[in-house]
Amino acid sequence: MLQEKLKKHIDLLIERYPTLRSIKNDIIDAYLVMEETYRNNGKLLIAGNGGSAADSEHIAGELMKRFKTPRPVPLEFADKLMEIDPERGPALAENLECGLMAIPLVAHEALTTAYINDVDGLGVFAQQLYGYGRQGDVFLGISTSGNSKNVMNATVVARALGIKVIGLTGAGGGKLAEVADVAVKVPETETYMIQELHLPIYHCWCLMLEDYFFGKD
Repeated sequence: MLQEKLKKHIDLLIERYPTLRSIKNDIIDAYLVMEETYRNNGKLLIAGNGGSAADSEHIAGELMKRFKTPRPVPLEFADKLMEIDPERGPALAENLECGLMAIPLVAHEALTTAYINDVDGLGVFAQQLYGYGRQGDVFLGISTSGNSKNVMNATVVARALGIKVIGLTGAGGGKLAEVADVAVKVPETETYMIQELHLPIYHCWCLMLEDYFFGKD
């Protein structure tokens, strides 16, 4: 169930983008999968191509530091920083922020280019997922068509490892929607229009996750 304090984020999303009303429940279901993963000390692994690759990094950036809400480190950790280094510790204690672990599988150029060159261009996300992923994590595959071959290869590894799959796609859903635990299929078919709706959805997810883990009750 979605916490009462989080409903305002969904309500605002639908108010600003009424066309998403038809997939409201899917957006919530995908959020709940991520919430459960983070409650159990898991992480989010994200991949896509082109604009969706940029979205993958964007999402990680919102989760690994504050989005809107301050995320100070625990006082015990702040004290430890200052004890270890009285010179640098105070600034670190003040400036470090709690993060929700998110890894964009598009961001590791040396690894990805080596694998593409030496092994298999379409297996690069699958290789990273196998290396980073652990049972209980979540894989967020972003594909406007739902048929990106490298994303689909990663879903096979995810399912073999016991990692849940969220698909963020266009109206058709493609093969990704068929294998995802939750498929969020925005009601557009043109690539750039699909991408324009992906952004407010993942911003909403980031807002809800931040509010759940770092917001005030």
